[in-house]
Amino acid sequence: MRIGIVCYPTFGGSGVLATELGKALAQKGHMVHFITYQQPVRLNEFMPNIFYHEVQVPTYPLFDYPPYETALASTMVDVIKNNNLDLLHVHYAIPHASAAYMAKQILKKEGKQIPVITTLHGTDITLVGRDKTYAPVVTFSINESDAITAVSNNLRDETFSHFAIEKEIEVIYNFVDVSRFSRKPIDAFKKVIAPNGERVLLHASNFRKIKRVQDVVKIFAAVRAEVPSKLLFVGDGPERSTAEDLAKELGVFDEVRFVGKQEQMEDILAIADLFLLTSEYESFGLAALEAMAAGVPVISTNAGGLGEINVEGVTGYLADVGDISTMTAKAISIIKDDTILNGFKERAANHAKSFDISRVVPVYEKLYERFL
Repeated sequence: MRIGIVCYPTFGGSGVLATELGKALAQKGHMVHFITYQQPVRLNEFMPNIFYHEVQVPTYPLFDYPPYETALASTMVDVIKNNNLDLLHVHYAIPHASAAYMAKQILKKEGKQIPVITTLHGTDITLVGRDKTYAPVVTFSINESDAITAVSNNLRDETFSHFAIEKEIEVIYNFVDVSRFSRKPIDAFKKVIAPNGERVLLHASNFRKIKRVQDVVKIFAAVRAEVPSKLLFVGDGPERSTAEDLAKELGVFDEVRFVGKQEQMEDILAIADLFLLTSEYESFGLAALEAMAAGVPVISTNAGGLGEINVEGVTGYLADVGDISTMTAKAISIIKDDTILNGFKERAANHAKSFDISRVVPVYEKLYERFL
């Protein structure tokens, strides 16, 4: 198949999933064309079946805001025509689904039919999409897609609750390449972070308010009072400085490492003992799944789709949003004893196998085949 994939090229879950899906499809012999405004961060190696098409947005004094959606639709038309694509798979509704609809109508006038599959990822529905500025276009664009998928049952239900969707939404869970994350820790790396054998707690996100990174700092400060520990913050964003200030205020700043955005998460997760995810909402929680694949148990909120991947008492524990005391107590109960910790690590790794890329990619292939 000749597949066009439209996504954001960033570290967010939608971009990561779209890029990993494209790479997996290319490995199976499909021709995959990425269409976005810069090279996706996970597209970091040459593969003969993968092509990248950059969306160029001309700037004119007339425009206060460059019309990216129009440039994207035009680029889609060119890529589809020049490469005879079979279908478009757009990730994240805004503005990809609406741009795909525009491209589809242009091509229809020229006698070419192009199926469009839209995958909903989370904040495109639960946050941005609900804004009355965007809601009518989001609803229309989703309904005009030939197929709609969501990354969790929770997101599917949220979409039906807040939008007048007239079609079925198929749930296809996010996935992880388990083999990529099955690594032994690099001893030298771990000794730099935890020179005295301290437990290593980890949080990775885009540091937006919805991630509640201050809760991570509070949990760590309380855990460290009971169990010698270090905290790794991976990622960057608007709330990073707030987390840094709180760590100083609580007297744990010297025990926390802010390492910024990192592409090789498998090497970092390999040295971690516990993953903290304190979000107000997660449509799925791909970061948590990657942690499990690396054998790292998870303490998370029970928000959104997290309960669909983090199994209470098996792969970790869940708590209400903002319940610092419960998350602290559960974290301590896992890491205070080697036997208990190792049991959680083994179960987390085993559970992640049910979301392995080898199981999920064929589901997408079958979906594509329905429209060819």
